[in-house]
Amino acid sequence: MITELVCTAVAVGLYLNTLDADFCYDDSRAIKTNQDLLPETPWTNILYDDFWGTLLTHSGSHKSFRPLCTLSFRLNYTLHGLHPWGYHLLNVVLHGLVTALFTAFSRPLLGRGLWSLLAGLLFASHPVHTEAVAGVVGRADVGAALFFLLSLHCYVRHCGLRRDTHETFYNGRCGGSSVTRCWGWMLGSLWCAAASMLWKEQGVTVLAVSAVYDLFVFQKLRFRQALPLLLGKKKNTGVLLSLGVLASWGVILLSARLYWMGNKPPNFSNSDNPAADSPHFLTRALTFLHLPAANAWLLLCPTSSVSIGPWMPNLHTVAFYGGFILLVFFGLRGPTSKAKETNGKAHFTNGKSITNGNGYHAPDTNHNTDQGPPKTTVNGSTDLHHFLPRTSLPPTENLVIFSLGVLSLPFIPATNLFFYVGFVIAERVLYIPSIGFCLLVAAGARTSYVRLRTRGCKALLLCLCTGLVVLNGLRTVQRNRDWSNEENLYKSGINMNPAKAWGNLGNVLKNRGKMAEAERAYRNALHYRGNMADMLYNLGLLLQENERFLKRCIITNWPLGVGQRWHVTAYLNTGIILMNQGNLDEAKRTFLTCADIPDENLKDPHAHKSSVTSCLYNLGKLLHEQGQQEEALSFYKEAVKKMPRQFAPHSLFNMMGEAYMRLNRLEEAGHWYRESLRAKPDHIPAHLTYGKLLSIIGQKTEAEKYYLRAIQIDPTKGNCYMHYGQFLLEQSRLAEAAEMAERAAELDSSEFDVVFSAAHMLRQANLNEAAERQYERAAGLRPDYPAALMNLGAILHLNGKLPEAEANYLRALQLKPDDVITQSNLRKLWNIMERQGLRTKQGLGMQRSNL
Repeated sequence: MITELVCTAVAVGLYLNTLDADFCYDDSRAIKTNQDLLPETPWTNILYDDFWGTLLTHSGSHKSFRPLCTLSFRLNYTLHGLHPWGYHLLNVVLHGLVTALFTAFSRPLLGRGLWSLLAGLLFASHPVHTEAVAGVVGRADVGAALFFLLSLHCYVRHCGLRRDTHETFYNGRCGGSSVTRCWGWMLGSLWCAAASMLWKEQGVTVLAVSAVYDLFVFQKLRFRQALPLLLGKKKNTGVLLSLGVLASWGVILLSARLYWMGNKPPNFSNSDNPAADSPHFLTRALTFLHLPAANAWLLLCPTSSVSIGPWMPNLHTVAFYGGFILLVFFGLRGPTSKAKETNGKAHFTNGKSITNGNGYHAPDTNHNTDQGPPKTTVNGSTDLHHFLPRTSLPPTENLVIFSLGVLSLPFIPATNLFFYVGFVIAERVLYIPSIGFCLLVAAGARTSYVRLRTRGCKALLLCLCTGLVVLNGLRTVQRNRDWSNEENLYKSGINMNPAKAWGNLGNVLKNRGKMAEAERAYRNALHYRGNMADMLYNLGLLLQENERFLKRCIITNWPLGVGQRWHVTAYLNTGIILMNQGNLDEAKRTFLTCADIPDENLKDPHAHKSSVTSCLYNLGKLLHEQGQQEEALSFYKEAVKKMPRQFAPHSLFNMMGEAYMRLNRLEEAGHWYRESLRAKPDHIPAHLTYGKLLSIIGQKTEAEKYYLRAIQIDPTKGNCYMHYGQFLLEQSRLAEAAEMAERAAELDSSEFDVVFSAAHMLRQANLNEAAERQYERAAGLRPDYPAALMNLGAILHLNGKLPEAEANYLRALQLKPDDVITQSNLRKLWNIMERQGLRTKQGLGMQRSNL
């Protein structure tokens, strides 16, 4: 127990600095925008959606059915919403539990004391676990590992009780209760295997690992002995029944999962797994053969990429498979001596091995043991109805076979051997295989320790093992800092994959307002890979250089991956830029194209639906501003039908209210204003527009409450004071209206509409001096806007500043020569100036006859 506690403490302690980390990587999609986490979403949706919240049968689903992991996220969301601390805490706790279970599991394999402690510490500190533990979505791997080990523990108990049951019958005693408990543990193992698969797909491989354990660890068979057990005439019924149950349950689980995901494999984009999209068989074969070697290197040396130069990956592949074959050969061959390894001691007898209860037995050439019923030999082979002593450890060769099984079998789903996967290399998929790796290293260290002759060499080996654990721990702490936020994460990946790392870093920097750094990051990404359409899009959006960059990104991406989520977003943002530039017809066509892109074979169909909804919303808004209210409403209604559950609809509902308001359909307008406020109770525009509606229908007191509530929500918004001031002006509360106007203009002094409206309100309140100041400010903000200059001229005219008024009238007429109101005001001004004997500027091409 002390060993387990020490290893658990190390595992938890190394990751305590991740508790303050932000959400990173895929966390946003799995948690922030996953509708299955929301309390209003029926929890049963988890049974029909994939890990990312997409319907399993949808063509764009990744088919990653992990309902138990999603359920744990939902529990976190229920307790503390989107605060990352609790999500990270649960990941660390799960890692501690997995470490404790692994250490306990390694004890009967490696012996009590030093070597099981080494295995546990290696697992607790291995840097390759950082992504699984520090990244919240890595919980799928950690949770699967927890039930993976629980399933193995249950199967170990089943094997022990199966042996006891056999011995009970062998000695002529009744074993009914033992049989019940034996198969009860088998049932527990099967259910834990199912739970492991429901945390992550690779968990189902525990059934194959259990079979390997039964044959090569519990039975201590050589490979040549396993085949007669399975195929020969002399069979062990109990063992065959156990293996048959494991195989049958595996078939049931895999068949059920295939049926549940629509009997179709996932369809990944070429950017997720470029090698899988290659038309050349040799390219695919060499790449997929190299991936196990690259992942093995991450376990051996988790510091940098293994690839150095174009020819090195193939050499690494050859070296990896050569070493793997040698290990398998060592595990399959018989022992070269009758030596028995214990916790650092080897004993030899005259053909028999002696045990002190801590070691393992090498096969006895006389087929006898020092306790229990004797083995018998049939046709030169061992009768497998009789078992070795339960206190013995497995031979090193058998432990090597089992370790390689744990290392390789859970990794098979990521090899692209049976189906393509949505990634190239991901460290988190090595979380379960690292169990076999740590066992293998600890077994190798134990064997080396036994074979070393001098105390100095043994001490040196122990120092090297200690140093390995310490270095692993230091590397883990260092990598935790990489996962503290997305900026550090992508910076750490620049040396590994510069194009994607620079591109993702640019997105993070742009979201944080670091525009110059973001631009540099996008240009670096394009330097490494010039045909990255998403980088062209992001750079164009950042630069806002008309629509050139955005159109280029659409053209570049179209043949590479039609229907990508960001591709739809590119159309959306291109349309917004065109609309802002006044190119309304082109903007309308762009929005329509965006809305018609199908949602098939998408990586993120929910995000696609959000982008399509935004396109329809912006198209309706464009038509609304052009006065085409009926047509605008048709697009608004289509947007309501298509919007996904996680889409924030308050702005859409508010614009629908405004459209109905302009059509004088006040009851329907009120309905949508209330819907907007229900969707977002602190939505300020809805408070203001609904207040205006209430004022129109005569509910003045209620209207004022909404204006005041808008001000209360955000007292720094000048727009709120401006709308409230207009309401007060309509009620002839001139002094209060003027006060609101002054406050609005001061708070939003750089917003032309607010300052201009405040000036109007002050003028209507007969506060002409204050109105003059605001008109001057408005004209300074928009010096090329004729209405601003005309109104400034008018207030100067009223305030008796006639030459200044004339200058502003003339500037307004230069911008808009046919403005009737300005012409009329200027004629009146000249008449006054002539009566007062003031010199006018009629000789500057503005003849009085023309006015």
